[in-house]
Amino acid sequence: MASDRLLGRKAIVTGAGSGIGAATAARLRADGAQVFTADVQGDVDLVADLTAEGANARLVEQAVAAMGGLDTLVPCAGISAFHPLEGHDDAYFLKVLDVNLVAVFRLVRDAAPWLKAAGNGRIVTIGSTTSSHGDEGLCAYSASKHAVLGFTKSVAAELGPFGVTANCVQPGAIATPMTAPAFTRMPEFRTFWENKAALRRLGQPEDIADVIAFLCSDDARFMSGHGVWVDGGAMVRH
Repeated sequence: MASDRLLGRKAIVTGAGSGIGAATAARLRADGAQVFTADVQGDVDLVADLTAEGANARLVEQAVAAMGGLDTLVPCAGISAFHPLEGHDDAYFLKVLDVNLVAVFRLVRDAAPWLKAAGNGRIVTIGSTTSSHGDEGLCAYSASKHAVLGFTKSVAAELGPFGVTANCVQPGAIATPMTAPAFTRMPEFRTFWENKAALRRLGQPEDIADVIAFLCSDDARFMSGHGVWVDGGAMVRH
């Protein structure tokens, strides 16, 4: 349910062309925030490859110019695919790290001065259940998401004295354009996650966006440095 709890906030959301990013941008706006969106494609404010050198600095510059400031950061862009360890080429492994980790690091780094100046900055990164566990065929993805969680904890420690909170949302199996090929190609994989979740369903992007909105709000003002599981209870029986 929409509210005005984010009224006055100025947020960047990446990966906002679809999936969790699009749902997050919509929810933050519904709660009163100004939102500047970015993705490699889609109906966003800035179409850009955020793995390119200098791209995140330009994103911050344009967002600040458009909104008159910046105090909230939600880097949602991410990629994933199944690749067995044997035959796993370097190029794909490095690409996953570039998108899921390095681009997040650069965006947080380049936005940090604005978040610190705001005095109540919010950073919400996107991890995964694989931020804490592993699974076959997901060595690149799991490595990147473990790293995002660790990075977020370090950022929370470093920026906390300036009033900035940093938390990592850890989604379970969510029905998005990124996961759709796997769920379509392997219906047994979809069934596995539906049955594994205590709530007996896949998550929807809005399930994640609602938690992100909470973490961006003053309701979460004393939460920082945590991984927040949003998985329908899937991992209680891991």
